[in-house]
Amino acid sequence: MLMSNYEKIKTDVSHISQLTKQLAKDDPRRIVHSIKVGFAITLVSLFFYFDPLYEGLGMNAMWAVLTVVVVFEFSVGATLGKGVNRGLATIIGGMSGFGAHRLSSLSGDKLEPFFLGFSVFITAGVTTFMRFFPKVKARFDYGLLVFILTFCLICVSGYRDDQVIDMAHRRITTILIGSSTAVIVCLIICPVWAGTDLHNLVSTNILTLSLFFQGFGIEYFKTSLDITPSDDEIEDNKSSLQAIKSVLNSKNNIDTLLNYARWEFRHGRFKKGHPWTQYQKIGELVRNCACRAEALHSFLYSQGQAPNEVKAKFLEPCMRMSTESGNCLSELSMAIKKMNKPSKAKPHLQNAKQAVQNLNVLLTANIWKNLNLSDVTPVATVAKLLADVVVCTEDIAEAVQELASLAKFKDAMEKTKVAPQIEKTKVAPQIEKTKVAPQIEKTKVAPQIEKTKVAPQIEKTKMANNQGSIKRRPHANHVILIETSSPTSSPRISVPKDPPSLAMAQQAAE
Repeated sequence: MLMSNYEKIKTDVSHISQLTKQLAKDDPRRIVHSIKVGFAITLVSLFFYFDPLYEGLGMNAMWAVLTVVVVFEFSVGATLGKGVNRGLATIIGGMSGFGAHRLSSLSGDKLEPFFLGFSVFITAGVTTFMRFFPKVKARFDYGLLVFILTFCLICVSGYRDDQVIDMAHRRITTILIGSSTAVIVCLIICPVWAGTDLHNLVSTNILTLSLFFQGFGIEYFKTSLDITPSDDEIEDNKSSLQAIKSVLNSKNNIDTLLNYARWEFRHGRFKKGHPWTQYQKIGELVRNCACRAEALHSFLYSQGQAPNEVKAKFLEPCMRMSTESGNCLSELSMAIKKMNKPSKAKPHLQNAKQAVQNLNVLLTANIWKNLNLSDVTPVATVAKLLADVVVCTEDIAEAVQELASLAKFKDAMEKTKVAPQIEKTKVAPQIEKTKVAPQIEKTKVAPQIEKTKVAPQIEKTKMANNQGSIKRRPHANHVILIETSSPTSSPRISVPKDPPSLAMAQQAAE
């Protein structure tokens, strides 16, 4: 019994460890976010640890800690939205509660509780009903809750406590401190932008569909092409189905990120007033296309497959529609990711539309009279779905083009032209330096060379002008006397009568 419990605990611990590693591996920002939250709470807790700070706020400092815990979110937009909601709601709720308390005190001691109760009833009821408005709920739901909480706290507790102003002041101060601390820490330390995540999510969803359509044609017509699918390929197609389902289930993520992105200010490549709502429109069109992809996936390994000779008739237009639609979506995804105009997607879209026209011509031809309807129906359904995919792809392309126009995406051709100029500017000095360097070296070296060549001539000329006459006459003890009348030379030099010494004496005289 003990061994079985031990094995169970060991298995659970191993499972939790693997899950923890997987979560950290999928998104390392989660680790950074956890550290940021711990740091922010520790920073606000200093109001309890230092007496000068604690004396100013007292036990109300706990509201700052609670505010950080509640407000701090994963992205900057979420944290900023909650912080602004909580701060404004606390200020408005505190002022409204204080006003209601003052008005109720003017009605007398007997009517004051009834007036306060009526104020709380009306305020809480109206504010709660406002939360049902979709746009209000999306952006200000948390703020309305905090408003109700603050208003009721000031009104109800103020009936027994005369220090209403001081209580409201301390609560507002601590909440503002907690909200500002959470926002500042979230902004300074490795900020996570919801707008960037929304941008990447839409681009990834389009890329997921493009990969599916690029491989669907070959996968579906494998039997006509005499290709037998392997077990690994079947598993890959099952994983592609999961990817398509993730695209279909991405609506909540896109809506949430859109709401948070509206709170964020300019950052990175996203300027002020970026058309975030256009991503929601593109996401909806992508999900419509994903519905067709899911339906097409069900035909890959279904039992009622069309005969090979029937599939062969649909092979060319269906393969072209599938491949060109996938290529078009791939270019659209890359255009969104790099924030370029989707000019490269147009040729693929035109080819896909031409394939649809070829399919219509094929369907109107008189080649189906001798075929069984049950044999034609499966592949005809696939062809019709692929034609719908082309229409969906065209709608997505128009939406991406609208996004590029609103967000002022740059033309990819302009970037391609600018890049060589930049490289030329960087390389040119090196080229010029390479060309000029020999000239410089030549200029520096030439005088030395010329000097080397000319120097003997100059010295010879000087010597000729100044040497005068040189006389040699023997002297005793094998010594030769050299006499010269040159003003620059010694008048008399004595050297031994030895040929090497004589040569050296001549050089000395010169």
